[in-house]
Amino acid sequence: MIDKRVIEQVVQEQKVELRGYAEEEYCTRREERLVDVDSKRAQVVVGVRRSGKSVLCYHILRQHEKEFAYVNFDDERFLHLKAEDLNDVLEVLYKEYGDFKYLFMDEAQNIEGWHLFVNRLLRQRIHVLITGSNAKLLSGELATHLTGRNDQIELFPLSFAEYCDCRHVDKTSLTTKAVAFRRAAFDEYLRQGGFPELLTEKNKQRYVTELFQEIIDKDLIRRFNIRNVRTFRQLSDHLMNVAPVILNLKELSGQFDLSSVTIGAYIEHLKQAYLLVGLQKYAVKSKLRVRNEKVYPVDVALMDGRVDAMAGNNLGWRLETQVYLELLRRNRPLGRDLYYYRERKGVEADFVVCRDNHVEEIYQVSYDISKEKTLRREIRGLLYASKATGCDNLYLITDHMQQTILEEGKTIKVVPAYEWLL
Repeated sequence: MIDKRVIEQVVQEQKVELRGYAEEEYCTRREERLVDVDSKRAQVVVGVRRSGKSVLCYHILRQHEKEFAYVNFDDERFLHLKAEDLNDVLEVLYKEYGDFKYLFMDEAQNIEGWHLFVNRLLRQRIHVLITGSNAKLLSGELATHLTGRNDQIELFPLSFAEYCDCRHVDKTSLTTKAVAFRRAAFDEYLRQGGFPELLTEKNKQRYVTELFQEIIDKDLIRRFNIRNVRTFRQLSDHLMNVAPVILNLKELSGQFDLSSVTIGAYIEHLKQAYLLVGLQKYAVKSKLRVRNEKVYPVDVALMDGRVDAMAGNNLGWRLETQVYLELLRRNRPLGRDLYYYRERKGVEADFVVCRDNHVEEIYQVSYDISKEKTLRREIRGLLYASKATGCDNLYLITDHMQQTILEEGKTIKVVPAYEWLL
C-alpha cells in the first residue's frame, strides 16, 4: 500500500506539469481523427516513448473543451503501486479535479491489473483515454479484459507532413523557393528523424542515447526481468545498427551465443516496446509469411543517433525506413496489411500493400536511381512482384526524380520522396 499523501503529492504535481502542454507549440497529428473522446469505449494510444502520445491526448481533450482528470503512472513514486491502490488514486483525483467525466491515464500498463480499474470506470460512464509504450502488454490485456470496449490507435514519431508543419515549411506552393525549402526540410528529416523533441533539442545524440537506454532499462530489462543484460544490450544495439534487415535467428544465435528461442524472445521484446517494427514476407500460404521477418527501427534517429552507434550513414536504408513508417500510418488505420516481396532468385520489391488477400499497391524504394544498373534492378523487382500478385499500381520512390516509366505493358510511377511523403 502507498501512503495516500504520496498519491496526493504526485497528482497535484502532475496537474501543474500538465499545464505546460498548453504553453508548447502544437502541430496537428493525423491520428487525432482516430480518437473519439465521447466514445463509451476506452481510447488507447500506443507507441514508442516520446512520440507525442500525451501531448496528442491533452490537445484533443482541450480542443473538445472537456474538463478532465489526469494521472501519469510513469512516476518513480508509483513504482510499487498495486491494483488495490487504484481506488485511492481515484479518490484523490475526485478530490483534486471534482466530479470529472473524462480521465486521461498516462502509461497505464505500469500497473498490473489496470484493465480491471478501467472496466469499472467505463461501467460508471467515465470516458477514458489511455497511453502506453508497450504494445504486447496493452494489446494482450485489451484483448483479454477489454474486448469490444476499446479502440487502439498507434502513434509513430512525426510524419514528414507534420515535421513540415512544425518547421513552418510550405507544403503546397510550387515556387522555386518553396520547393527548395521542402527539399531541405526532407534532407533534415531523413537524417534527424521524427521525435518531436528533437526539433528543439541541441544535443541530439545525447537525447537519442538517453531515450534508447530508458526504453531498454525501464520498458524491457526491468519489466521482463532479463538476466543476460549485457548481451541483450549488445543485440539491441546491433539490430539498430543494421536495420532494416531480414532476421536470421540462427546466425544471431551464433553471434551472441544464445539459443534461437532466446534471440527470438529478445526481438519480440524490442518490437513490443516499439523500438523495432516488423514486416513479414508476402506469401499466399500463412506458414511462409511467418518466416524471414524483416525489421525496421521505429525512427531513423535510432539507427545512428546513439553514442557509439558505429552505423553507416546509408541514405537508402533511411529512406526505405521512412517510406515504411509512412505506409504504416496511411494503411493500418484502414485495415490494410503490409509485406515485402522476395523471389528465390534474389528479386525483391520493398513493400506490398494488401486489403484482405488482394494486393492494391507495390512500392520500390531507392535513394539514387541515376545509374542504369540500379534503375533496372528496381524495375525488375516491381515487374516480378506485379506478375506474381496481379497488381498494376506500381511506384518507385526516390530522392528527387519524377517521371513515368512504361515497361512490359506496365506503368511505373517514379515519385520524389519529399512529394510522396506529403
